[in-house]
Amino acid sequence: MVRIGATPPSRAVRLASVTDVMGVKVIPRAARVYIGCALLGAGACALPALRPGAATPWSTVALLAALYALCELPARCRVLGRAFGGSVPMGTGSFFPVLLAAALLLPPAAAALTALPGSLLARVDEPPAAPRRAWRAAATVRAVWAAARTADALSCATALGHGPDAPDFPYALLPAGAAALTLCLVLTALDGGIRATADGLPPRTAWRGLLGRALAPHAVHGLAGLMMAVLWRSSYGPVSALFVLLPMYISCWVFAQYHRERAAHQATIRALVQAVDIKDRYTRGHSERVGHASVLIARELGMAEERLDVVRFAGILHDVGKLGVPTRVLRKDGPLTPEERRVIELHPEYGHEMVRGIGFLGEARGAILHHHERMDGSGYPYGLRGEEIPEFARVVAVADSFDAMTSTRSYSRARPVPTAVAELERCAGSQFDPRMVAALVRALDRHGWRPAVTADESAPSVLPASPASTASPASTAPSVPPGGHVPTPREAKAPTPREAAAPPARAADAPVEDPDVRSRERA
Repeated sequence: MVRIGATPPSRAVRLASVTDVMGVKVIPRAARVYIGCALLGAGACALPALRPGAATPWSTVALLAALYALCELPARCRVLGRAFGGSVPMGTGSFFPVLLAAALLLPPAAAALTALPGSLLARVDEPPAAPRRAWRAAATVRAVWAAARTADALSCATALGHGPDAPDFPYALLPAGAAALTLCLVLTALDGGIRATADGLPPRTAWRGLLGRALAPHAVHGLAGLMMAVLWRSSYGPVSALFVLLPMYISCWVFAQYHRERAAHQATIRALVQAVDIKDRYTRGHSERVGHASVLIARELGMAEERLDVVRFAGILHDVGKLGVPTRVLRKDGPLTPEERRVIELHPEYGHEMVRGIGFLGEARGAILHHHERMDGSGYPYGLRGEEIPEFARVVAVADSFDAMTSTRSYSRARPVPTAVAELERCAGSQFDPRMVAALVRALDRHGWRPAVTADESAPSVLPASPASTASPASTAPSVPPGGHVPTPREAKAPTPREAAAPPARAADAPVEDPDVRSRERA
């Protein structure tokens, strides 16, 4: 279903890959250069309208620019945002019909100017705000200029009619459709570029899926923009064009309800994860980190954006079935008995029963049930093998074991990232899907490993993927454990000589220790 007022997926500001240096967000150099080039291009598009003798229709430019800025203002203003039920449904892209109407009504340089105030005023949710606004303004200005050039080349001004002259239908649909398509193509191309430079994605991955998700919303925006332009040029004047915005505001309200429902989903998941963390304090923060690692793997596999949220839910909720396991078993310090091991091995089925009725989880439910299956069929609960195991379950299995090995727990010390990766690679094909292991290795090479931090934990140190970074003793024994959990006095026991030593050699066919069913046997 196309949500007319929704922000097209390609309009999300792609500056996610920023690093935190002493509290200051730093954008990669390639992204800064890319944004600078976009700003220069935007200036070249808009400056001709400011030259003396340019015959720019300033009254129309001012009206459309003010209208677009006014449409984007509620997302920035808390007081106006409360009028929409306390949520903020609007953002850049929600009112592109105003910009498309400008592209149909004005010369290219003048049309580009109408996008500038609204783009700079639009809401920015994450720092750094200034580069994000600059990028958004530059991309929108260039896209509107290109759309206006396309409409001008197809004689749109004549097709719209003027005053009592009726518009030339159906020919007017051609320049309007071409302008909307041009706007979509330019924004998609620019957004793919910022994803490649800011997020470090391969070009093919950076652009995959952007155009397909943006075409339908832009087509609807194009029709609404044509209606605004025709009414603007009609004998009823610009005031009549404002009525086109009423459906846009209604659709924004509907989109706000979608966001509210999504926030409720997030709150449900957070409550379940917190319940698991409270019950099994030894693995606090583990669920969040597994969700993060699962997304890293999924991105490297080129999964569609809409599946990334689901795989993150799968990683976060993979251990929710522990709520059905007795607390005394989860917190037991000594070796588990065979009966206790069988009880813990039931947690995937408990978890699946708990979330079976939550429709928005989709494929995540299969991952919760099957994340302890193994490629050779020796896993549980059903002994599936190979491709019989759901894809999300194979992703979560790798992420789960990786975080278990790189986290400090009461019964095991954290292993360096290279050691954990070597274990995963050794068991690829028998225990883990080789594709998932290879994807995690690529993600670690690209991003390193920074565990997610829950609300009650201290910020952990980055765990580099490079073996060279683990050469010094300090790198393998940070003041805050790599798992992100600061042990309580009861947990922070002095290690025995055997525990302090490197992990013992493993047999060539020995599987990675199950992160949930463990013996806890120590010397």
